[in-house]
Amino acid sequence: MKRDRTWELLRSMVRGTYDIQELRIQMGNRLVGNFKVKLGIDPGTKEKDLSDKKKQSLLGKLRKEYTRITDGIVKLDPEGDGIISTASELTLIGHYIALLKQEKEQFLTLGKELKQFPIWMNYLKDVKGVGPAMGAVMISEFDIYKADYPSSLWAYGGLDVVTDPKRCTIADGLGRSKKENHLITVKYRDKKGKDATRRSITFNPLLKTKLVGVLGPSFLRTKSHYADIYQNEKHRLENHPKYGLEEKPGHRHAMGIRKMVKIFLIDLYVEWRQLEGLPVSKPYHVAKQGRRDHRINDATLESYCSKTEHSFSVGAGTCLCGAVIKKAG
Repeated sequence: MKRDRTWELLRSMVRGTYDIQELRIQMGNRLVGNFKVKLGIDPGTKEKDLSDKKKQSLLGKLRKEYTRITDGIVKLDPEGDGIISTASELTLIGHYIALLKQEKEQFLTLGKELKQFPIWMNYLKDVKGVGPAMGAVMISEFDIYKADYPSSLWAYGGLDVVTDPKRCTIADGLGRSKKENHLITVKYRDKKGKDATRRSITFNPLLKTKLVGVLGPSFLRTKSHYADIYQNEKHRLENHPKYGLEEKPGHRHAMGIRKMVKIFLIDLYVEWRQLEGLPVSKPYHVAKQGRRDHRINDATLESYCSKTEHSFSVGAGTCLCGAVIKKAG
């Protein structure tokens, strides 16, 4: 589906939904801060450092019983607990509850809107670890008509490696970030109508946040088959002469998440381009480095590409027509 009014509406809904969520989180943080002050906890004090075990126990209980500690605070008895005692505090709680309700309604609406998109109905909804919210983010932010290669999705999602001098200040071979040497200079027209330049990132920050911070952990939590890619990459890094010694466990975890998500994006690219009737290019590691496509299993004796009448040689690693291969069955 090309970018039309339906796509524009979905993108507006997605951005609006996360704007509401951000506002709800800010309101919740204010509630929690006020709650801690009423308990006599100084701002900035970590819960684990509290000397008063009763206060520490109360906060621990709330965190254990509720996904969000704010929800537990909202449900406290205003009269019995004495924590919520003013009209202003009750008003703040009222606003929080209203935002939470609106946020839930928005996410439910997103799920209904996705039924209009073939890539959701024919692929994404059946991928373990991808929910309606994450599906809506990817469909609304990616433009598969502009993504000529799988690496196009990586670059726009901020998962590429900084090696192209045209897309950075200094090509250091590291993962894309907001570091100064990863920025580029872009031209724009200022408020006075004059041409000017500014430093800019090269990726979609919302998309990168959701891919790395939401989708990756979701694959691990749901034990998706993509989680095997993470585990293999993590094991490789732990035994690597450089990364096993120099990198911290958190860094190796992040690298494993990136690898897992990038492999998923290759699959998304193939499925989406095929659904839209667009030509499908091989991933860089297959087309340029001669490595095997990750969809090929050594134990598979017969495989086929999107054109099922074509044959495929496992040893060669490519279909005779050059199309991307799917495992048999």
